[in-house]
Amino acid sequence: MLDHRINSIIHPIMNALANNIPRQISANSITLLGFAVGVLAIPLLWLKLYSAAMTVILLNRFFDGLDGAVARKFGPTSLGGYLDISCDFIFYSAVIMGFALADPENNGLASAFLIFAFIGTSSSFLAFAISAEKQGISSNAHGRKAFYYLGGLTEGTETILFFIIICIYPERFPILAVVFGSICWITVVGRFGSSFTLLR
Repeated sequence: MLDHRINSIIHPIMNALANNIPRQISANSITLLGFAVGVLAIPLLWLKLYSAAMTVILLNRFFDGLDGAVARKFGPTSLGGYLDISCDFIFYSAVIMGFALADPENNGLASAFLIFAFIGTSSSFLAFAISAEKQGISSNAHGRKAFYYLGGLTEGTETILFFIIICIYPERFPILAVVFGSICWITVVGRFGSSFTLLR
């Protein structure tokens, strides 16, 4: 919901940074570096080092913005789009896995519900992108993308804000996870509605 507005601010900054990156450093290498940094959140959260975990989460999102800027500079590729979205969705679930490990008794069920919701948002997103590609449906509403970007209430910006909040208030993770997971399911329902409209 907020991605379009945030991107209008972030993209010019990232584009300026990308102009200083040598051509030898590919968007794909930045994606993989960011992913490697991001998954460090699992052991950090497991050890309840929430401030450190939030730092690597934000670093991951920085690299995610930078790889997109480099891709826009040299032209997006199918492999780049695949790596970017795959690493993003695995990273999102990795953060929740970290919270489950930190306190299995209190966080386990809420973590399972939230990852269940993430499966809904990711599958509805990717399945639409595949179908849209087959039918030649495209959109630049979220900037140049390797595939159709179908929005919703819980996009990247909302997810990162949620991650920041749960790192600041880890003791409230169960209720926050259930609330955010419920909003994710509203996103899934909305995407089903959009898919019926656009793909028919």
